Amino acid sequence: MADKTIGVILNGATGRMGYRQHLCRSILPIIEQGGVELSDGSRVQLDPILVGRHEAKLKEASEKHGGLKYTTDLDAVLADPHYSLYADFLVTSARVEAIEKAIAAGKDIYTEKPIAETYEDACELVRLAEAKGVKTGVVHDKLFLPGLLKLRRLIKSGFFGRILSVHGEFGYWVFEGDWRESQRPSWNYKKELGGGMISDMFPHWNYVIEGLFGKIKTVYAEAKTEIPERVDEKGNTYQATAEDAAYAIFELDNGITVQMNSSWNTRVYRNELLEFQIDGTRGSAVVGLFGAEIQVRDVTPKAFWNPDVPDPHKYMDNWQEICTDETFENGFKVQWEEYLRSLAEGADYPYDFASGARGVRLAELGYESAEKGAKIQVPEGRY
Repeated sequence: MADKTIGVILNGATGRMGYRQHLCRSILPIIEQGGVELSDGSRVQLDPILVGRHEAKLKEASEKHGGLKYTTDLDAVLADPHYSLYADFLVTSARVEAIEKAIAAGKDIYTEKPIAETYEDACELVRLAEAKGVKTGVVHDKLFLPGLLKLRRLIKSGFFGRILSVHGEFGYWVFEGDWRESQRPSWNYKKELGGGMISDMFPHWNYVIEGLFGKIKTVYAEAKTEIPERVDEKGNTYQATAEDAAYAIFELDNGITVQMNSSWNTRVYRNELLEFQIDGTRGSAVVGLFGAEIQVRDVTPKAFWNPDVPDPHKYMDNWQEICTDETFENGFKVQWEEYLRSLAEGADYPYDFASGARGVRLAELGYESAEKGAKIQVPEGRY
C-alpha cells in the first residue's frame, strides 16, 4: 500500500503545551521516524503548518526546526483541502470558536482538554462533529504514561483481585511569585480567565478513572483558595479568584472508591508529583508517572497500632518495584500515533469529543458539589 500524507494544522503551536509536548516531542519525532506505520505496512506521513497570532514567534519556531510552514491566517488554512486535520492547543476560552470553524470546514480534529469551558458547549461540539462526520480525538496523555501503562497491565492480569479503593495525590508547591518566580502563569489563579484546580485537573481524573477503574457514579468535592494573594509575571500583586486546591471523593458504579487530592500548595514527600495507591483483595500497587511498586497478599506485614512505642517495622521494605525491559516513549507522542492510526484505518477511537465532554461535566459537578457541600449524582446521559 502507498504511504499517505496528512496535512495537519497546529493552532497554538508556540504556546507552552503546543510547542513542547505536541510540536517538539510528538509531531517532529513522528516526522523524523518516517511517519506512523499502519497494519498493512504502509505509513502515515505528516505535513504540519504552524498557526498562531504572533508572527514573530511562529517565524522563530519555524526557523528553529528547519523552516516549517506557518501562518497567522487560520481561516485561509482551514479553507485549504490539503490540511485535513486540525489540532488545537489554544487556551480553553478560545477553543470552542476555533473548533467550530474547523468542524464547519470538514476537518478531523485532535485537541487538548478541556474541550470547552462548559458541558453544554462541549456537548454542542460533539453534536456538530457527529453531524459533519469528522473523527475527533482529545488528549488523554496521563493514560499513556509508563506508570499508568504498567498499572493497566496489572489490572488486566487480575493482580489486584477485587479492587477496593484508589487514593491519588497530585501537586507540588507553586511559588507565590513574591520572593521567587511562580512556575505557573497567573491566569491559572483567576476564575474569570478560566483558572482553577477543578477545571484544570478534573477532566484528567475523569479519563484516568474511566480508562482504568470504572464509571463515576457520585462526586463529592471541596474547592479551596488556600493562598489568596499572589504576584503575577509583571510583579503586580493580585487576589486569587480561583481555587488552588481540590479534595474529592468519587464513587464508582462497581463499588470502588477513588479519593483524589490535588494541590498547588503541597511540598512533595513522595517519589513522584502524581501517585496513586490501589488496594485490592490480593495485592496493592503504588504507581506514579514512571514507577510502579507492588505488594502481594503473601508478603503483607501484620501491622499493630501501638502509640506508646515506635514501630520498628520498615514498611517500605515489603514493596517491590516492577521490572520491565520495555522502552516507553513520550505519552503525548504515543497518543498522537494511536489517533493517526485510527484516522488512517477508519477505526473507532475511544478518546473522542464525547469522552472530553464527560471530563468537562465532571468539573462542573465538582464545582456544584463544592458550592452545595453535598455529594452529587452523575446524571445519566448520552455522553
